[in-house]
Amino acid sequence: MNIIRFQDVLSKVRVLDVSVVAFAIYLAKHFLTRKRLPASYPPGPKGLPGIGNLLQLPKEQEWKTYTEWGAEHGDMAMVDVLGQKMLILNSSRVAADTLDKKSNIYSDRPRMVMAGELVGHDQHITLRSADERFRQFRRLFHGILAGRDNLAGFAPIEERETHRFLLRVLDDPSNLPRHIRKLAGAIIIKICHGYDVVEGEDPMISRIERVMDEFGEVTTPGRYLVDAIPFLAHLPGWLPGMGFKKSAREMRRRLLESVNAPLAFVRGQMAAGKAPRSYTSIYLERLAEGGVPYTEELVKWGSLDLYGGGADTSVAAEYNFYLLMTLYPDIQKKAQAEIDSVVGTDRLPTLADRPNLPYTDALVKEVFRWHPVAPQGLPHVVREDDIHDGYFIPKGTVVIANIWGFLHDPRTYKDPMTFDPLRFIASPGKPAEPDPRSFCFGFGRRVCPGQALGDSSVFLACAMSLAAFDISKSVDDTGRVLEPVVEHTSGIISHPKPFPCTIKPRSAKIEVLIRAVDETRGD
Repeated sequence: MNIIRFQDVLSKVRVLDVSVVAFAIYLAKHFLTRKRLPASYPPGPKGLPGIGNLLQLPKEQEWKTYTEWGAEHGDMAMVDVLGQKMLILNSSRVAADTLDKKSNIYSDRPRMVMAGELVGHDQHITLRSADERFRQFRRLFHGILAGRDNLAGFAPIEERETHRFLLRVLDDPSNLPRHIRKLAGAIIIKICHGYDVVEGEDPMISRIERVMDEFGEVTTPGRYLVDAIPFLAHLPGWLPGMGFKKSAREMRRRLLESVNAPLAFVRGQMAAGKAPRSYTSIYLERLAEGGVPYTEELVKWGSLDLYGGGADTSVAAEYNFYLLMTLYPDIQKKAQAEIDSVVGTDRLPTLADRPNLPYTDALVKEVFRWHPVAPQGLPHVVREDDIHDGYFIPKGTVVIANIWGFLHDPRTYKDPMTFDPLRFIASPGKPAEPDPRSFCFGFGRRVCPGQALGDSSVFLACAMSLAAFDISKSVDDTGRVLEPVVEHTSGIISHPKPFPCTIKPRSAKIEVLIRAVDETRGD
């Protein structure tokens, strides 16, 4: 029965009948394609006939369930969802041996019908399979993000925007999450498009931020049934349960606006002869000269990847930093003492100071480890059958790296639930523990191309904040201390949930230093 006839039939039956048909198709596929396996599958939680582990997939705090499966079933846990194999990696060793060392077959992305085909996120690198378009994106990013000279060129942008962030926090500390979002967005959109954000609500930032939030929603495993049963995408939108189709259309419209508007801005600036050097202007100039192996379409979609990869992750890490400084005042004071000793109190820290601030650098590493911004990363897909550690991993298996689990594995990190920057500083008889940035920025061919930029931006936000502010627990009108509740959102990018804290300038002198940026802002 072809897909057109299938649609005609299903449009006339009840929703219950749709479920029955889907179940029948699954059973037919399952029993008709069974074959003798070259080795056993990895162990995993026992599922139910027909639907497998569908009902056991976590809907929130996914990394916690994956860690429990690891404790029960080992470093690799296999589950089955309506015939789709999913492999959960609960060991950094296994992740390195598969996603890194076998990246030639472990670098594809799963088919995400909602995020990719319906909303349109399959147009940029994040959800692309490792095809030619994927390789072109990587070459574009390498040309702008790789190399010491490129990164050094970004430093003035990072330092200026972080200084402006301090001023926003000084004037309005109650809106810390909004200021952090604006900081991360301001840095990456300046690098991508030469665009200076405006004070207050910036329309360009707001548009892209909403798209990034929606991306996190539509890429969360198990969130949409259409990803497990793709033919639902072909059913009429008026059927019960098809509301996702309207949502997808609205998200797609906003996605296209978010890639077209910045491109139009840069084109206008170039036509007026006042476009600053940026990722987009550089590649548009090369396109005009001719002889380049990419298109304008590739350039504009690539800018969205740079924003998504650099901004949202930095937001989560920097908000975690403020939460941790609220919870650990002694660690805050130790880092401040180091900064005062090395940098002094007549200026703010810069990226050039980083090599001379080992404790502050270790503190930033511990921020990345304590709660990784992408606790489960984005799923990979196996391109070919593989046997690993004696287990059979069939072609098409979705692979999820439990990064939170890696970074809280007591085999790797001592007292992993404790926030302790000293774990990354070697001492006699105690080597430094593994750098969490080896895990939290992805693996193999899917490692984040903006890793160095994101890392430097987070370091600068933390170091400048430590130099400028005392961060402490809030107190209500009765004198009661408000203890922050440590909770994080679910999804691909995990943020701390709002918490109370008090932020004050460390001295009158530092307040004057923070306000000095206002004299040359130019907006």
